[in-house]
Amino acid sequence: SDVFPGSHTCTCGRRLFHITFRTQLDIVTNSLKLSLQATFRWKIRRVFQIRTLFHHLRLQLQPFKHLALMAESEPVFNPTLVGEKRGCLQDRDEETPTKKPKVESDHENGNAPNPDDGGKEGLEGEASDEEDGESFADMMKHGLTEIDVGILKYVSDHEGFSGILKERYSDFVVNEINKQGRIVHLDDLSIPTDSEEGAETEEQPSDCEVLTEEQKKQLSELQLFKNKEGNVSIEIIDDTKEKRTLVHKAIKTQFPGLETKTEEKEGHKFIVAYHVAGKKALAAPRKHFWPKNRGSYCHFALYKENKDTMDAINVLSKFLRLRPNMFSYMGTKDKRAITVQEIAVLKITAERLAHLNKCLMNLKLGNFCYKNHPLKLGELQGNHFTVVIRNISGTDEQVQQAMTSLKQTGFINYYGMQRFGTTAVPTQQVGRAILRNDWNQVVDLILKPRPGAEKVYLVHCREEWAKSQDPEAALKKLPNKRCVEGQLLRGLSMYGKKNIVTAFGQIPRNNRLMYVHSYQSVVWNTMVSRRIEAFGLKAVEGDLVLRGPRAHVLSAEEAESHSIHDIVMPLPGYDVIYPSHHIGDGYRELLSADGLDLNNMRHKVKDYSLAGAYRRIIIRPTDVSWEVINYDNPRISLVHSDFEKLENKPAPVFNKEGKYRALRMEFSLPPSTYATMAIREVLKLDTSIKKQTQLNTVWFN
Repeated sequence: SDVFPGSHTCTCGRRLFHITFRTQLDIVTNSLKLSLQATFRWKIRRVFQIRTLFHHLRLQLQPFKHLALMAESEPVFNPTLVGEKRGCLQDRDEETPTKKPKVESDHENGNAPNPDDGGKEGLEGEASDEEDGESFADMMKHGLTEIDVGILKYVSDHEGFSGILKERYSDFVVNEINKQGRIVHLDDLSIPTDSEEGAETEEQPSDCEVLTEEQKKQLSELQLFKNKEGNVSIEIIDDTKEKRTLVHKAIKTQFPGLETKTEEKEGHKFIVAYHVAGKKALAAPRKHFWPKNRGSYCHFALYKENKDTMDAINVLSKFLRLRPNMFSYMGTKDKRAITVQEIAVLKITAERLAHLNKCLMNLKLGNFCYKNHPLKLGELQGNHFTVVIRNISGTDEQVQQAMTSLKQTGFINYYGMQRFGTTAVPTQQVGRAILRNDWNQVVDLILKPRPGAEKVYLVHCREEWAKSQDPEAALKKLPNKRCVEGQLLRGLSMYGKKNIVTAFGQIPRNNRLMYVHSYQSVVWNTMVSRRIEAFGLKAVEGDLVLRGPRAHVLSAEEAESHSIHDIVMPLPGYDVIYPSHHIGDGYRELLSADGLDLNNMRHKVKDYSLAGAYRRIIIRPTDVSWEVINYDNPRISLVHSDFEKLENKPAPVFNKEGKYRALRMEFSLPPSTYATMAIREVLKLDTSIKKQTQLNTVWFN
């Protein structure tokens, strides 16, 4: 009744209400359609607002069982800026090879894409039309614990204590360690000089000379969505094609995200600047002069807050009108964190990149330089972590013992919980079915109804599949088809249920491989726990060590000259060897119980043939330091970030008499190791979401 004056919500008038409601909705709908046509050239934010309002008005005509709920609350919408998150790419690069990898490696310290996250890819950030039926805590009742994935042992004997990890995203800071071994920081926003480019600009007017100060001000306001007109028109005096070209180039160079076109009004030429959007944003960039003595790739430090690496790449590509594959990087980083990493982009000037700092949210670019090569996945030497664990219960003595053990001995190099998904159907079960060539079970595990809370549309999709086994009918239940379930259903509708292998191939390759890698990881975790249980923290006869790319079995005499930090264990595959003691036999027994043959790890589908790899069982962090902090305000940041330093903001000041205590630790880890496993060793707590939710439900809600 607030939206449509004159309509009523009483029970006796439902029929009349429905007629009145439909009539007035038609009027509003037609009006909004006209508004959309009239505002076609408006700035993107206004268009998004109108579309969102149109969406909510359509929701008003849901069946009557929803009307009471809608009458109690007004529609709320959040317009999305061009620079904000637009969803992940479907394909995420992963460096983990399947052809004869000798030393196991991932594309980051434990942050691989998780294919069983209920379709995070492409869906995250979109509003659901319905409410989840259960709380996050209810959903986690059916999640995994560390015991379920073979994480059982600790290396130290200190007494554990409790604490809260990632209460704020700023409590987890990751700085990449590049291939030269240098920790990447954002500490310089200046533009590198270029002698040849300077010579070029002497021959023609510079960008600064082309645009007046007033025009720059107007364009800046347009770029930041402060211009109510939605565009800026610049009249060309003494019109020539060369002058128009200079103006076009100046606007696009100095104000990324803006597009230009030439219009003629009353016999005068105008260049009109407006925000770029849609398919135009992905168009190939126009070629500009590039000095011969300058490297083809601009390398820069990307600072991001609470944003996934691929989300950040997507935002940059939209503003620069590039395809995302023009960017290269050495690994992906956590979303819920502050991270700094090196990125390279082909033939985009540092000046254009630096201009993005004016309009990007939660992203900053700096430390620009030109090089002749891109970056490759896995080239990094590791990551440096700054972690704050809030509200700790341990005494100073307990903290000292725990951190000293971490520094001197290290932690068991388990695969962390994020490797195995958060739903009631673990990814390793799907991986096991793939390796067994049981494709009907693969489909069943991904699509069948499962306990625990999910998005309502996923629940409806699973229910439809269980009832009808009709992929097209189940697919209609999904508002977004880019989740794993949607991609599989699309494949089944295209190729039929008798060609599941091809249908399954509709899921991006990296996500498909994560299923089988997840199974490998569970096997490795389980066998390492058995190895620690049987032989403790010393090298023994029959253990494996690396000699070059190959593994070597230790004799009793050789074992005396090696430590536990030298020992590796294999991920199962066709191109690895196994320990010669009884733990090696355990691999065969474990896989046999799962219906797999250790001697036949080649698969009919080449992608799923596992060569295997080797992984150190104990990792000792480097650059370890720590301090216990007292503080009063739980909402303040306890870490001085690179961006805050650039802004000359003061470092956080702590009250020694504060009522809360936090442990702030720093350490560096090599690639393919999980910081959560190092923290687990310190706290002696189960790091699974299920367990953490039971300990502190408020934290996750």
